[in-house]
Amino acid sequence: MENRHDPVAILQKLLSFNTTNPPGNERECIMYIEDLLRSHGIESNLLALDANRPNLIATIRGTGQAPPLLLYGHVDVVPTEGQSWKLPPFSGDIYDGYVWGRGALDMKGGIAMLLSAFLEAKSREHELPRDIVLTIVSDEEAGGRFGSKFLVEHHAERFTGIRHAIGEFGGFSFYVGKQKFYPIMVAEKRLCWLKTTIKGSGGHGSQAKAKSAVAMLGDIIQRLRPLRFPAHITPAVRTMIEAMANAMPQTQKRMFRQLLHPGWTSAILKLLGDKGTTLAPLFYNTANITVIQGGLAVNAIPEQIELKIDGRLLPGFEPADLMKELNKAIGYELEYEVLLHDPFPDAVDMELFPKLAEILREQDPQGVPIPFVLTGSTDSRFFAGLGIQTYGFLPMNLSKSFAFTEFIHAANERIPIQALQSGAQAISRLLFR
Repeated sequence: MENRHDPVAILQKLLSFNTTNPPGNERECIMYIEDLLRSHGIESNLLALDANRPNLIATIRGTGQAPPLLLYGHVDVVPTEGQSWKLPPFSGDIYDGYVWGRGALDMKGGIAMLLSAFLEAKSREHELPRDIVLTIVSDEEAGGRFGSKFLVEHHAERFTGIRHAIGEFGGFSFYVGKQKFYPIMVAEKRLCWLKTTIKGSGGHGSQAKAKSAVAMLGDIIQRLRPLRFPAHITPAVRTMIEAMANAMPQTQKRMFRQLLHPGWTSAILKLLGDKGTTLAPLFYNTANITVIQGGLAVNAIPEQIELKIDGRLLPGFEPADLMKELNKAIGYELEYEVLLHDPFPDAVDMELFPKLAEILREQDPQGVPIPFVLTGSTDSRFFAGLGIQTYGFLPMNLSKSFAFTEFIHAANERIPIQALQSGAQAISRLLFR
């Protein structure tokens, strides 16, 4: 008989829906989840700003011994155009011990874990110490306007009394040297998308213009190379680095702790090689030029070029701080327009962290759970506005050779079957603690 709690089977079905955002078209995928829940006796509500982009909320009632817990995730995915895939990205095929497809990691694999644990909770609801609220949303990859942002702004009453949530990203294993760590996301960097215009001298394409907007652009790109901004040691990152250092041999421990001295941060990151590249955004506000628009004719030097910048702020920093750091790095003043910035509280609630760490240690005594600051952004920024602390906890015990972060939004995205199953078990354990 088919195990309808099996996260592998659930994930394969989720991956078969093309929910590429834009445009999203998440409705069919959400309706599958609604039908799956209904078949287990769980009723749900659909709430939508756009009928083709609904959000689902379902609740299982517990005994009330513990506060309610929110489980949430998104079913939209990023595009696959221009990528070379070994297997079709919307097949959900199983090959070589992995489930393949766009969203296997980000984050339909996580949805499958949450759904599997949620269905298990329903089958044992008389043992459940708390209410569990499951929320499946659309539109996370494009800013959340139709998803979590809409729910928080128009249906906040659905989350009354909830203080803690489980979502993306965290719980995946990674190594520094021989030591295995499990980062649990407790905070994240903030989106800060900017627009600016470079103005220079234009003219005929045959002329040499040293002060053209194009020449200025080249200079700006050179000046914004990595680690040009000042290093900042935020409280959550300090806790993370100290926890990692404590698990290392004495020699490594001393060097790793030097990361917490801003004057040494850049040098130590370079010594750490690839691991340093991964850790670097935790210490810096970052800014990457992602859109360049200018020029109308091949034989005409444009007078101005418009840039769009993907900025990410460390907790506690605001757009004005990034603008100041940008201009200092560039060497002159540019004016910026904020395209997108979602502020949220800086305080980090660590109350649930020990319990999550305990579950990870039970499953893998060799791993060391650590608090983690996510360098990207998730829907947690919206729920934080309701006083809800999200923990990135989608546990995956991965081999040392599996470069988790390199498959996010990339070709051949896939998740190990074993990691998917053990992750669902870990979340289920949490629900019954």
